[in-house]
Amino acid sequence: MANVTKQDLIQDVTSATGIVKNKVRVVVEQFLDLVGESLAEGNSIEIRGFGTFANKERKARPARNPKTGEIVYLQQRVIPTFKFSADLKTAIAASAHVATAKEELSEVTNG
Repeated sequence: MANVTKQDLIQDVTSATGIVKNKVRVVVEQFLDLVGESLAEGNSIEIRGFGTFANKERKARPARNPKTGEIVYLQQRVIPTFKFSADLKTAIAASAHVATAKEELSEVTNG
């Protein structure tokens, strides 16, 4: 399974819409910048049917350095998170189920 890069997204949107690649690049980059800026300001971004980008507070806690075994103290921090929508979870599960069924069928017919 391959990763999709920003360039891949730009190319896919260009192909799907027929909009000039340079204009699509500006829109994609602006969208990503706005998401980052909004998270940096402490806001969340909800895209219905896709998911929610939000910040989550992690509590301070003791941890262990795996290399030395030494106990270190991690301070409280805020991390960005993404929560999938129920629609997207369902689509991913259905896609995975189809892929598994195809693999099983291929093994039966080839094996």
